[in-house]
Amino acid sequence: MKILLLAPHPFFSQRGTPIAERMLLEVLCAEGHEVEVLTFPEGEDPGIPGCRVHRVAFLPGTRGVRPGFSLKKLALDAVMLGRFLALLRRGRFDVVHAVEESVFMALLGKQWFGVPYVYDMDSGLAQQMVDRFPALRPVRRLLDACERAAVRESRGTLAVCGSLEEQARAHHPGGLVARLEDPSLLGTADEDSTVADLVPEDWRGLPLVLYVGNLQPYQGIDLLLAAFAHTVKEVPDARLAVVGGDSDSIERYRREVRDGRVWFAGPRPVSALGACLRQATVLVSPRTQGTNTPMKLYSYLDSGRPVLATRLPTHTQVLDDEVALLVEPAPEVMGRGLARLLRDEVLRERLAAGARRLVQRELTREAFRRKLLGFYHTVAETIGDLSDGQTAGLEARPSGGR
Repeated sequence: MKILLLAPHPFFSQRGTPIAERMLLEVLCAEGHEVEVLTFPEGEDPGIPGCRVHRVAFLPGTRGVRPGFSLKKLALDAVMLGRFLALLRRGRFDVVHAVEESVFMALLGKQWFGVPYVYDMDSGLAQQMVDRFPALRPVRRLLDACERAAVRESRGTLAVCGSLEEQARAHHPGGLVARLEDPSLLGTADEDSTVADLVPEDWRGLPLVLYVGNLQPYQGIDLLLAAFAHTVKEVPDARLAVVGGDSDSIERYRREVRDGRVWFAGPRPVSALGACLRQATVLVSPRTQGTNTPMKLYSYLDSGRPVLATRLPTHTQVLDDEVALLVEPAPEVMGRGLARLLRDEVLRERLAAGARRLVQRELTREAFRRKLLGFYHTVAETIGDLSDGQTAGLEARPSGGR
């Protein structure tokens, strides 16, 4: 198939959705699909053979687009829409793979040019917009209707987690909906073996709580910092390291947090993730908003280290009490939970073992590949059925190494 992937963010960049997109592109290109990507001006070359990347033009004041909705993002989306329609006019694509809000571009492209699309549903767009802009609450029903139309008009929807799968099925009960969880990012061939500067030298050997991810409010960083203040009352030698975030957010937290037991280590490449996680005593995911599962959670589970997470649907659709310590999203409760894990080695080992079993059973890279290719096989068949009843020219061509 000839596929146009719409990536409405800096691509490639070291954060959740772009990382998942790169894995998706690697699988599709390895199977012989021709894939082009339309994305924002910022980002690295993903370096995937057979993948061509188109970037929209820069707009003044739009550098440094962060995760989530923003005026910068909306401005670049508008530019991206024009470039997308131009690409559809000039080239023949069998299908558009639309990520996040680009699904509305794909819906317009289908109406104007008849090119079908699949919806890569990484989050609930209506809920995300209301969380980011509370003033939109009066038009929530309209936003839900737009999201429902996007699912119903798609040739198929890929949901990143169980709650989004349920939402997509409710929007289109008779449609093609598949769940495609992110696999663990550990165990890659080019993984860095050491991260010498992750924490200060005098922290070595101390009990370490580690968070990995961006520093946006929905991640619950403020909850984590408040909780850790309770943890050190019970475990005075505990330390907290925060990996990730953009430079502005890191500097802001460094100014606000006047505690020598908290360290903002800055971002690290994906290849260093395993080495980072292995330095931790406990891994934490304090997310407070949203329903999609954090991508980092799958690597957490694969790390051999115990996980503490908030007892919210964003986590509980994957986690249970056999694989993680789940706590209510309240500072004192989370703080006590962290202290309990830091003190109880038997509990840490039991949870880590259960987590690794879950990963090996359901969340491997091979499972990701199998689910993705199965989804596209069905999409190819439906496109063929709607044309001449044939799928010739739509199936992936065998790649040279297969």
